[in-house]
Amino acid sequence: MKNFNKLLMLVVLVAGTIISCKNNAKNQDQTTTAINQDKDNHEHPPKHPDDRKGPPRGNHSPEQTKTLEEIGGYNFDDVATDFELKNVDGTMVSLSNYSDAKGYVVVFTCNECPFAKMYEDRLIALHNTYAPKGYPVIAINPNVTENNDRESFEAMQKRATDKNFPFVYLADEKHEISPKYGAVRTPHVFLLNKERKVKYIGTIDDNAKSAKDVKVKFLENAIEALENGTKPNPNFTKAIGCPVKIG
Repeated sequence: MKNFNKLLMLVVLVAGTIISCKNNAKNQDQTTTAINQDKDNHEHPPKHPDDRKGPPRGNHSPEQTKTLEEIGGYNFDDVATDFELKNVDGTMVSLSNYSDAKGYVVVFTCNECPFAKMYEDRLIALHNTYAPKGYPVIAINPNVTENNDRESFEAMQKRATDKNFPFVYLADEKHEISPKYGAVRTPHVFLLNKERKVKYIGTIDDNAKSAKDVKVKFLENAIEALENGTKPNPNFTKAIGCPVKIG
């Protein structure tokens, strides 16, 4: 009996020793991990979001989703007010300057928006095709400001020269025209007829990134409809581009 009790005590002692060793090892691992994490935090501090390379994350859709009523600009068949804005050549331009116009392709665009840049060549081609038919492109920069070197009037002049724009490129310096029209993206198109009535609002076509992959040329189709005396169909599409930045 005594031998049995001694054996039992020995088993208990050994088991206690093993458990104690495991706990010590676990505590050491936790301590080591904490030290390494603290070291990493000091050596590699969290990066500021602005330090990250690449395009910004988040649900920033380029698609204009508001209705015309929500935007608060012109609706269909509203008569657009004429304006007088400074062109990149220094002259003042109004819609009334185009005495022979059958319509006006008013496009709100800017210098730096990637979508605006993607459409520049297409706008040049469209103007060259339709201006002789009476539908000139009239580009307006709603973002122009002297507080941003990339969207200043001087930057507009350089952009127009670099791209050899055949159309006027006007500065909405008081930021009054784009709100009247309801322009919320760049580019954002407003097609007016001869009486300056709004007949089409929206995007240029269905593929901003690739001109060769365009399947529907909404703006061209709308111009052709006016030329043929019919109503554009569709007459409203969602503009694709960067938000207008006023101020």
